[in-house]
Amino acid sequence: MFTETKKTMQWGEETLTLETGKVARQADGTVIATLGETSVMANVTFAKAPKPGQDFFPLTVHYQEKYYAAGKVPGGFFKREARPTEKETLTARLIDRPIRPLFVEGFKHEVLVMCTVLSHDLVNDPDMVAMIAASAALTISGAPFMGPIGAARVGFEDGEYILNPQVDDMQDLRNNPDQRLDLVVAGTKDAVMMVESEAYELTEAEMLGAVKFAHDAIQPVIDLIIELAEEAAKEPFDFQPPEYTELFEAVKAAGETQMRAAFALTDKQERTSAVAAAREAIKEALTEEQLEDANLGSAMKKLEAGILRGDVVKTGKRIDGRDTDTVRAIESQVGLLPRTHGSALFTRGETQGLVVTTLGTGDDEQIIDALHGNFRSNFLLHYNFPPYSVGEVGRVGSPGRREIGHGKLAWRALQAVLPAATDFPYTIRVVSEITESNGSSSMASVCGGSLSMMDAGVPLKSAVAGVAMGLILEDDGSYAILTDILGDEDHLGDMDFKVAGTENGITSLQMDIKVAGITPEIMEKALAQAKEGRMHILGEMNKALSGASDFSVHAPRIETMNIPTDKIREVIGSGGKVIREIVEVSGAKVDINDEGVIKIASPNGESIQKAYDMIHAIVAEPEEGAIYTGKVVKIVDFGAFVNFFGKRDGLVHVSQIENRRLNHPSDVLKEGQEVKVKLLGFDDRGKVRLSMKVVDQETGEEVVPEKKEKKED
Repeated sequence: MFTETKKTMQWGEETLTLETGKVARQADGTVIATLGETSVMANVTFAKAPKPGQDFFPLTVHYQEKYYAAGKVPGGFFKREARPTEKETLTARLIDRPIRPLFVEGFKHEVLVMCTVLSHDLVNDPDMVAMIAASAALTISGAPFMGPIGAARVGFEDGEYILNPQVDDMQDLRNNPDQRLDLVVAGTKDAVMMVESEAYELTEAEMLGAVKFAHDAIQPVIDLIIELAEEAAKEPFDFQPPEYTELFEAVKAAGETQMRAAFALTDKQERTSAVAAAREAIKEALTEEQLEDANLGSAMKKLEAGILRGDVVKTGKRIDGRDTDTVRAIESQVGLLPRTHGSALFTRGETQGLVVTTLGTGDDEQIIDALHGNFRSNFLLHYNFPPYSVGEVGRVGSPGRREIGHGKLAWRALQAVLPAATDFPYTIRVVSEITESNGSSSMASVCGGSLSMMDAGVPLKSAVAGVAMGLILEDDGSYAILTDILGDEDHLGDMDFKVAGTENGITSLQMDIKVAGITPEIMEKALAQAKEGRMHILGEMNKALSGASDFSVHAPRIETMNIPTDKIREVIGSGGKVIREIVEVSGAKVDINDEGVIKIASPNGESIQKAYDMIHAIVAEPEEGAIYTGKVVKIVDFGAFVNFFGKRDGLVHVSQIENRRLNHPSDVLKEGQEVKVKLLGFDDRGKVRLSMKVVDQETGEEVVPEKKEKKED
């Protein structure tokens, strides 16, 4: 019944297996990839004809994590997988970015790639397995895909690169000082196509070394996919790239002069209007047959790309008048919103972000339900890109893949400089509202986020800046690397290369390459040029920080204290009775975790101190020799019991009440009376021994017995 093909290899410390022919046989290509005991199924289908009039490539990638893969039942009311999680959305983007440029130019048939996690061993991250499975499924599907690609994750510990580190090793890198890198690389046999990373101030050389290490590591994976395809691939789909040379020449003749003049305008709004007018002029000069040609959009784009790209490489001048390594004018402002905890307005040319920081308590931490378990995050960054930021009218809905991806990139960039939760026990939420956009709003979010958190008083290790780099690579090998690219340069260029970091090193690197000719030399030069741009931006940002406040007066104050874990139950009390009383009496919010770390939050310092004192009285132990103020709770024949430390009582023996003989303790004491006692120690049974007579009952000071003078002979 089944014609199965299976290929296996040893990859690092695990076995990688690719198999096809048994499951989902009606799809154009299906591969189940397994690394260790993590398995992902990739299914590929593509339309055999394009939709009439479609002038873009409709590739859709889905990545789904099924809870059964880890032996879990989904949370929530409906108990089934619902909308994609952030991890699923980001992984779908990871798969999409390196495969999209590898389809034959002009192929506009609808393509669907679905990756489903079937098994997760909690050791090997399924995202890398999904990328490999998707590549293999595309390679055997018959689609005009110029792959395959391989993918790998790289860690960096003790100066050594680590291939495919375990899931736990990559979890919460901020609190793992030994592990300094989480890098994902995808590429073909000859070229790197995509890079995504979270880094902790690595040098340019260390980052480049990690990329090269990953590219070398994926070579055997690519060979394994080719071996699978040699036995299991379907016949290639009969697709011939469209020929529209004649149409392009007509478009060029009709509008090159006007289009070149439009791209010479430096203002974005004026340039956009002029380019639109040039397009309309071209259409007016074409015949009805040419206007109905499905390749008209491609011919227009080719003309625009040729003008923009050729002039930059030949003259070194860009459409806004800058040279290749100049950053646009920067203006930074902090503290512009009066009631927020921290705010910043970062403007770079025609890109602007209004970034706001809010400080919360432990109750505000985000709980993330992942396949490998639940965990909490005290740093959130949300990115919004409304239509007005580019002067357009559009539908406003929930965050899309772009917003989630850009927000995560900024989150990675800023993560490395956050203080430890023990030093700054706040939940930090940063929201980036993009108010203008013409090139790299994600990097504006990094810069504005850094400024905004500093304005809120977050003690960052250092400021972080980001810059977007571009590349124009011509057929003859000539190229130009562009610093701080515009939207048009991103759209019509060959590389989008975003680098964020501090003065000491890189904290995040994201790279998408649209052509297969990027050499290590070009990458090295791009990183060096990006460092120059980053240092310039950091210098401009520093000008705005002189007026930043130390800490927002509107933010809650949080104090932390550590208690022994065996005392947690006493602080919480039966059914939470004790901690509720502490909150009600003090007016402060109190959070306790399983490690015995208590966070006390309130805008009022007196409330924090009162809660602290109440908790301290429960968990602290009395000190021998210390003097305490207590209350008589019971009088017996041989002395009085005094409550002197929280709920701790001790006995003042009748002989320790006063420096004289008493008939009965009630001669001088009564229940409820406040007295001052010294802790003499503990008897053999652990009972507390107290003394009143050695303490001055008015001042609370210890009475030092006078030394008797020796009589002279």
